Amino acid sequence: MPVQRLNHAVLYVRDVERSVAFYREALGFEVVMSMPGAAFLQAGGSTNDHDLGLFQIGEQAGPSAAGRSTVGLYHLAWEVDTLEELQRIAARLSGLGSLAGASDHSTTKALYAKDPDGLEFEVSWLVPAALITEDVLRGRESIRACTTSRGRSTRWRSCSASRRG
Repeated sequence: MPVQRLNHAVLYVRDVERSVAFYREALGFEVVMSMPGAAFLQAGGSTNDHDLGLFQIGEQAGPSAAGRSTVGLYHLAWEVDTLEELQRIAARLSGLGSLAGASDHSTTKALYAKDPDGLEFEVSWLVPAALITEDVLRGRESIRACTTSRGRSTRWRSCSASRRG
């Protein structure tokens, strides 16, 4: 049987308690298990044992260079079930000073934010299949025209569907 979905993610963070507080406040995650220097959190609507593991490596840790000078993970995307929930989370992330951007990917609507260690994540809402029209699909094609083969926008200002350059 092929892989079906992502079960959980694990992040190295500077301060596990600070990160736990952030993910609880920003996304409503709850701690299901913790120990000194580590915590395992679960999203409210999840059936996973845990969705996010956090391991503390200390305040001396430098920022992630992934995507700038090293290879590495760009971001994780958490899915919500309604547009209203996405809007609620947008307000919460904005209030926390974490909202980094938003994008309309035609068939998905997405928020981008950074946690206390500067690690980026996405929260997205998938447009229900019944609402996907030819116009919506044409919007997806216009997004493709604005990106390089690596998925990065080449013309941020002229491609309004792109989030960043």
